[in-house]
Amino acid sequence: MNTIRDRKQTPFEQQAHSLCTGAFATSAVKNGSRIFVAHGDGRVRCLNDDGTVDVIEAHRGAILSLELDPSSESLISGGDDGKFLEIDPDRGTSAEIANFGSRWVDHVAANRNGLRACATGRSVHIWRPGASKADILEHPSSIGGIAFGPTGNRLAVAHYGGATIWKRQAKRGWQRTLLRWAGSHIGVTWSPNGQYLVSSMQESALHGWRLRDQSDMQMSGYPTKVHAWDWCGDEPFLITSGAAQAVCWPFDGARGPMGRSPLTRGGSENSWVTQVCTLPGTRAFLAGFENGSVMLCDLDEDGPAHILRHATGAEVTVLTATDGLEMLAIGDAEGQVLWSRLARES
Repeated sequence: MNTIRDRKQTPFEQQAHSLCTGAFATSAVKNGSRIFVAHGDGRVRCLNDDGTVDVIEAHRGAILSLELDPSSESLISGGDDGKFLEIDPDRGTSAEIANFGSRWVDHVAANRNGLRACATGRSVHIWRPGASKADILEHPSSIGGIAFGPTGNRLAVAHYGGATIWKRQAKRGWQRTLLRWAGSHIGVTWSPNGQYLVSSMQESALHGWRLRDQSDMQMSGYPTKVHAWDWCGDEPFLITSGAAQAVCWPFDGARGPMGRSPLTRGGSENSWVTQVCTLPGTRAFLAGFENGSVMLCDLDEDGPAHILRHATGAEVTVLTATDGLEMLAIGDAEGQVLWSRLARES
């Protein structure tokens, strides 16, 4: 295994804490000044500023998804053991919300109103506060991704043939709006203002809808599938993986990216961008690459990017910064995790 201590290091690497878990880093969430990283060995690791790590035993198998529940400050997770769990980050314990047996829990989501959702197969299960059982929403094919809208009253679901937006009416229950586009949709995200919905596709492209009139937006030209994205800036750009540089689509104005070209930032020789992470309150973002390198980029600067981590040979699979920019964490396919305060990097 290639470790950061065996090669030339950046100032960020020299100051950072390092942990080698031997387990693929699958996802991560931030909560206050802490970062929680999920791994393929079923454990969630809490990274602390002082370099210590708290380990939470969660799933018997790989953790496939991890999210923060903003209504309770707990974590929710799904795994290939068929379990949907609630994790108490302070006590370091987990409790079972549901068990689907041999069916994987691929995607989870929560909103500020106390709704919790998970996807398994073609079904989304939603738990409402005070309800005795989950609501079950069926779809035409296996689900590629789920996401609550910015206000929390709508849930978007990606699947074959497009995306479905669900909204619950007090007397009529869950009502659907189907957004059609041919192909397999494998992820979904809302613009911060809730005016656009964007999906990633198996066909190595993005597709978007302007929701007020359901206008279609095609964002193509990617050499590989887009697996990571994040929104950056007050007049937001959607920063995406899937190419040799981070591809940044403008979503300001009435037409968003329609008829406009994206910006591109960063770039590592002979390597695709695999992860992106914006720095809240700025127009800067981080791009992680297949070769293990990580770069600090800026929407307003089209020059050479600042290298935070040199190439290691292990794909960057997790890249997260806390909202207050207290800490940044990097995780990779070989199970190495690197974290440090951003403020120490000059």
